[in-house]
Amino acid sequence: MALDPETFDALIDTVRRFVSERLRPLEGQVEADDAVPADVVREMRDMGLFGLSIAEEYGGLGLTMYEEARIGIEMGRTTPAFRSTFGTNVGIGSQGLVMAGSPEQKAQWLPRIANGEIITSFALTEPDVGSDSGAVKTRAVKDGDVYRLTGTKRFITNADKADLFTVMARTGEEAGGRGVSAFLVPRDLPGLSIGEPEKKMGQKGAKVADVIFDDVPVPAANRLGAEGEGFRIAMRVLDRGRLHIAAVCVGVAERLIADCVVYATERKQFGKPIAEHQLIQGMIADSKTEALAARALVLETANAKDAGKDVVMESAAAKYYASEMVGRVADRAVQIFGGAGYIADYGIERLYRDVRLFRIYEGTSQIQQIIIARETLKRGG
Repeated sequence: MALDPETFDALIDTVRRFVSERLRPLEGQVEADDAVPADVVREMRDMGLFGLSIAEEYGGLGLTMYEEARIGIEMGRTTPAFRSTFGTNVGIGSQGLVMAGSPEQKAQWLPRIANGEIITSFALTEPDVGSDSGAVKTRAVKDGDVYRLTGTKRFITNADKADLFTVMARTGEEAGGRGVSAFLVPRDLPGLSIGEPEKKMGQKGAKVADVIFDDVPVPAANRLGAEGEGFRIAMRVLDRGRLHIAAVCVGVAERLIADCVVYATERKQFGKPIAEHQLIQGMIADSKTEALAARALVLETANAKDAGKDVVMESAAAKYYASEMVGRVADRAVQIFGGAGYIADYGIERLYRDVRLFRIYEGTSQIQQIIIARETLKRGG
């Protein structure tokens, strides 16, 4: 159920001021420390950001997809690591539980996920399994009232601080996704270990690491849905997650465009601000047009999802277009800033590195193309 307009407007205003007044001044510190300050995390918890998509009965805000997308756009106007701090709780880390969890599972976990006491993570990718997500090799073997998990997951966001993992593991002998099941796996189970965080191109402050399962005894009660339903659950989770990421891409693009306008208005060459040069105006116009198109696609798709429509294709299209769009906008921003765009002081080069990941995680652009084409052919146009 959507919030009443006045309440939602107040929430948007609060998040917008939090981003501009609290988070943006900390961007350089997060980059240098490769960490989000603990006091900022506490403030996010107090604002309810960890429970945006979780129902009110479990302590969340219960936002619609449209409302969540609007928040994602606002959070995109600062370093992506801030959004990632609570993003897995809102998205892929909790949505398997929201969509497929039993009443008992939801009551046990969702209230603590919503208030940020528990940090969640989504463990699908493996060393040899990325885009072909139905080919997971991690195994879950039934042993009485537990499943014993063995395998390794790779590039798992928030693995370093997660308390609860949604893990996809093979329980059957069927090839492909039909043999995959989903499990809620607490971090403190014996045999579970976390690798060292990876050194990355960008998005400092948001860590990824391996999660290793060595005969981890997971209670059978922690399985999400029936055996063999894990792949379907994962795909449903990713449909929503892709729309959320697309919204963040729109926000980053809008931030970059605003920074370009300020810089181009102040920077002078050939006796006038560079904003008055037509070639600069052309880059700004292209960026603005593409950002507006992405925003419209994201919000229209979010409304369609809230209406109960099948948005598999539309979510893929939104993620594909928005993530590619923000890469082009970031590239133009570096060009408009010139030498300054290549220097860390202005933050443009940092965002240029940060946005590169959007075209890869939660399904590469090429995977989105496959989904879009498959769904278009299925629908007959």
